[in-house]
Amino acid sequence: MPPIKLEEMKERMKNPNFQLGLALGSAVSLLGGIAGHRLYARYFRRIQNSNWITPDILHKKRWIKGVVTDVGDADNFRLYHTPGLFRRVPRDPKKLRDQTIHIRMAGVDAPEAAHFGRPAQPYSQESLAWLKNRLLGKTVYCRLLRRDQYSRTVANVVTNRLFFLGISDVCLEMLRAGWVMTYEQAGAEYGPGGKEEYLKTEMEAKAARRGMWENGVGGETPAEYKKRHAGSGAATTEPASTKAKSNSSTSKAKIVETPSQGFFSRVFSRK
Repeated sequence: MPPIKLEEMKERMKNPNFQLGLALGSAVSLLGGIAGHRLYARYFRRIQNSNWITPDILHKKRWIKGVVTDVGDADNFRLYHTPGLFRRVPRDPKKLRDQTIHIRMAGVDAPEAAHFGRPAQPYSQESLAWLKNRLLGKTVYCRLLRRDQYSRTVANVVTNRLFFLGISDVCLEMLRAGWVMTYEQAGAEYGPGGKEEYLKTEMEAKAARRGMWENGVGGETPAEYKKRHAGSGAATTEPASTKAKSNSSTSKAKIVETPSQGFFSRVFSRK
């Protein structure tokens, strides 16, 4: 094809049809670029850590996929975001630093582990072991909901999103196994079945004496435990209920409850 001469190009530029075609081509290129950027941002750009989660992502309650790299407590974990089809997760802990999202599981509350000089609640280790066995090193899907007071990202957590296989709500599984309670504080959010399904599943676990309900129902909830220690500071002394039990070992009388009772202390006082 012979090269177009300058004079011929000037004539073409004056043609309205050529001008329209040029404008349309530019518009299509611009729109294609915008669409491509949005496609990349939505499906292929990795969210490195919680600071990368924008208000828009939370407003849209966006789903993300990732691999669980660490489980610190029985109701939260670290997620390495893996968008797209193929992405390797670093195995070196140094390479994971500042590269994971701290996820707080929505709608449940687990027994508190020992922190800041405070004693652990009963069943905290068993609850943690269950969650590690269920999630550590595995791929999960998280629906990002909001950021809590500790800068963790509150999320619904499932192990698959294929409706024909059934959505596996991890929080519901944990309630069914008896290792967490339904979180009922202000601002709580729940999985697809809502609060009613969570409470129903918890009651079924209690009736079947699964997990931490093996000795019956009662005692200080995780929320009450946190509230008590928030008011009294990092308590390191023995709970009053334990002292009362040791001082009356020969008696089967009912122990008087005090605000400093440990988790499920009422359960263990039953004969």
